[in-house]
Amino acid sequence: MNSLFIRRNFQKLQPYNNKTLSIICKKSYSSIVEVKPNDRIYGFRVEQTRHIPELELTATQLIHEVTGASHLHIARNDNNNVFGVGFSTPPTNNSGTPHILEHTTLCGSKKFPVRDPFFKMLNRSLANFMNAMTAKDYTIYPFATTHKLDFENLRDVYMDATFHPYLRELDFKQEGWRLEHQQPNDKSTPLQFKGVVYNEMKGQMSDAGYLFYTRVQENMFPGTTYGADSGGDPKYITDLTYQELLQFHKTHYHPSNAKFYTYGDFPLRDHLIAIDNKIRDFEKFNPDEGVKVVNPFESPRRDNFETFALKIFGYLLLDGHASPMYKALIDTNIGSDFSENTGYDPSTRISCMSIGLQGMKEKDVPLAEEVISKVLEDIHRDGFDPKRIEAAIHRTELSIKHKVSSFGLGLMHLISSGWFNGCNPAEILEINKNIEMLKEKLRTGPFFQNLVSKYFLNNPHTLISIMLPDQSYTENLSREEQSRLLAKTSKLSPGEKEEIYEQSIQLLKKQEEKEDLSILPSLHIQDINKQMKTFELRFSDMNGCPVQWRNTSTNGITYFKAISKIEGLKEDLRIYLPLFAQALTSLGTKTRSMADIDDDIRLYTGGISTSTFLSTNHSDLNIYEDGLVIASHSLDRNTDQMYDIMKQLICETNFDNVDKLRTIIFANATNMMNSVVEHGHQYASTFAASRLTPAVNKAETYGGMTQLHFMNKLAGTEDFDTIIQKLKEIAENVFSKESLKVAITCGSETINNNENALKKFLNELPQKNLSKVAEQSAFRSTHEKAFFPMPFAVNFCAKAFKSVPYTHPDGAKLQILSSLMGTHYLHREIREKNGAYGGGARYNATTGIFSFYSYRDPKTLETLKIYKDSIKWVEERRFTQQEIDEAKLSIFQHVDAPTSVFEEGMIYFTEKITDEQRQKRREQLLAVTEDDVKEVAKVYLEGQENAIAIIGEGKPEILNDKEWKVYQ
Repeated sequence: MNSLFIRRNFQKLQPYNNKTLSIICKKSYSSIVEVKPNDRIYGFRVEQTRHIPELELTATQLIHEVTGASHLHIARNDNNNVFGVGFSTPPTNNSGTPHILEHTTLCGSKKFPVRDPFFKMLNRSLANFMNAMTAKDYTIYPFATTHKLDFENLRDVYMDATFHPYLRELDFKQEGWRLEHQQPNDKSTPLQFKGVVYNEMKGQMSDAGYLFYTRVQENMFPGTTYGADSGGDPKYITDLTYQELLQFHKTHYHPSNAKFYTYGDFPLRDHLIAIDNKIRDFEKFNPDEGVKVVNPFESPRRDNFETFALKIFGYLLLDGHASPMYKALIDTNIGSDFSENTGYDPSTRISCMSIGLQGMKEKDVPLAEEVISKVLEDIHRDGFDPKRIEAAIHRTELSIKHKVSSFGLGLMHLISSGWFNGCNPAEILEINKNIEMLKEKLRTGPFFQNLVSKYFLNNPHTLISIMLPDQSYTENLSREEQSRLLAKTSKLSPGEKEEIYEQSIQLLKKQEEKEDLSILPSLHIQDINKQMKTFELRFSDMNGCPVQWRNTSTNGITYFKAISKIEGLKEDLRIYLPLFAQALTSLGTKTRSMADIDDDIRLYTGGISTSTFLSTNHSDLNIYEDGLVIASHSLDRNTDQMYDIMKQLICETNFDNVDKLRTIIFANATNMMNSVVEHGHQYASTFAASRLTPAVNKAETYGGMTQLHFMNKLAGTEDFDTIIQKLKEIAENVFSKESLKVAITCGSETINNNENALKKFLNELPQKNLSKVAEQSAFRSTHEKAFFPMPFAVNFCAKAFKSVPYTHPDGAKLQILSSLMGTHYLHREIREKNGAYGGGARYNATTGIFSFYSYRDPKTLETLKIYKDSIKWVEERRFTQQEIDEAKLSIFQHVDAPTSVFEEGMIYFTEKITDEQRQKRREQLLAVTEDDVKEVAKVYLEGQENAIAIIGEGKPEILNDKEWKVYQ
């Protein structure tokens, strides 16, 4: 696969002026405090307070008087409160210092001197989000929870971890990199590079999209922090020293270099007191922000409006079937799809617009460059279609109303890059103000044409990058690693070798130590509500079509979802269902192009999605329902148009559109292959499970390695007549009124409108004869060991067991067991000792599968032994009541996670799981005992038949073993 990437560098951020008018707003929620600029409260000075009505929030910006730390508090009537502390961490090289520090910081602190308090808090909290992430020039540590005490506990742990970490050398070696014998206890085994981040980034460098992007950054921003890889390149990670890590923390993880973010309905006062108590003893200093501007590039400054306008420009230029670049580059098959990171990127001090292609022929590179230039010249001359501009503005306005449960975290991610580079975060949030300014610019002149002239046609700061496939790429990486390893080990004295061995033994002992975890704060089992939250649903029958209604406050939006059963579909057609689903929103009709329809979709809806659907029966793993889903949402005033567009797609799609069909097949093949690099553990887990139950077998066919191989096969054929015939056969069997069930979420004031629109929609669907039920082949479980060779530096490994369905009383016990195994055994053995980026166990209550998995794993065969040993470990391990309770807390993080309005009632619609069944399962989870988890481990795991799947680098032990089935 060849890739082309054209990136233009053109924007310098404009720092904001703190002299902003304060707007004081009284609200009913407790987070609002009436303050004005220069007020001094709890160690902070108020810079500004601004109400943003379109987002129903008030943003208060403060500065800590002693240290200069920044604090943005967003007060909003939302109980899913968010805390984040971040630091400017510009890298100066490719050793991954910010990334390794992010990991090592979370390995114990002054107040909480235990190994990995961050991970252990996952079982002592009801947080619905806990993480840490390293961006290009900053690192941030956020969490979200609805529970006040939980919030206070996690805030204390996070701040102590970042400002007072232990940063022990052994932690650096475990998380970053180290030299260690292949078998740490055996000096006769060869030395190897090990480390969690080291192996994580080996896996990342196997991702062609990521590799391409980092190389583009390196050449686009030479001599700046953005030219370095903050995540780290394995080739250079092994140059980082422990002392350099300590120095980086000292100069960057300081309150003077910190930004605090709080969101929700908890009082500002409480946040300020807690933060001030933690940082007031630090002395202020001037942090080094690194070199962020490319010399000798000279670029115009921009404000937040210009950033907003360029995002809209990128959307108009590149997004969707109707975009000029898509029509010119993808529809013409110059490339199979846009490359990763195509679009406007405001995450750097000097922003960029990138236009990239993947899956193209090397001879077409000059043609692609020529076409891109021509499209830009055409836009400069003619501008964009006014209807498309209107659709872009509509999409922005709709996104404001479309609220999700993770809204506070979304705002944090939206503002972070600009905030860390001197922008006023409140101005980034003022979407309506930017929309009105854009409308005014469009009324008074050729606004977007001028942007093209300014930033493209007359901008010499352009980089053209081409990446060509190299069959020996993975082999060369391995050869380079061995050469680098030899260069280090050949210089070791006998004393240094002995020191490496002794340090490995120390690390093993540290990993095995029993710790006093009572010093960590924790919620208790009593903090879990005994009663689950329910949503009132109403049901009706509309001419034979069952309809589920959820009437609630939706902020003026109607949400629609329909499932079409496919009971009568022939078996050989089912593998085509994902392609059929995508064809509905890609091919257009006999009378309208997809570009034309796509404009209407964007003008009147928040998007229309079609996909496969599969649900295992809640009480019998051998019964399942599969089908197709079509879903959309729109402003209430546009529901008629939403239903009409969906009807067009269902009834009129032109499956004879060979050119478009070829385009989506090529894109699917490329994108699925790329996704394995990032989600290989899911592909491996699904494939292993697919050998055990009929439902997961179908799910794997629709979206697993089987579908990937099928798409690659279709991409290599020219027999489109057969493909088209299969798609038409499917169309004859789906989306009839008789096959549908519908769920609608809307405000009570729009029920009548939706009833009328839905009735019209159903009546216009074609009548189809679905009385004949095709014979389905009987499912037979197989207990195979499957291997998929892929050009990855590290692997993904899964092992699956068939267990029990949702309503079985043992399901709750298996759920608790999976948490105990992951927390107390698998994390230590797979991640800390073996150096995989992740690993654990999970029980999926809706599929009845218990599985083990590892992620970016350098030692998959050893991991298989760990899976087996973990079952014996459960039998011998004595679990305390505290550990059982913590496992329950970890499960209820997900059970009780906040629900977005459009998700309310969906578990009944899709899975037919009732409130009574959910409540009973809740009670079963709370009642699980130590004896219960030992019992289910023995019954369902010990000596039971299973299936295994590994994806990644081929090893002789697998390739030469006839027990393994190799899928080429």
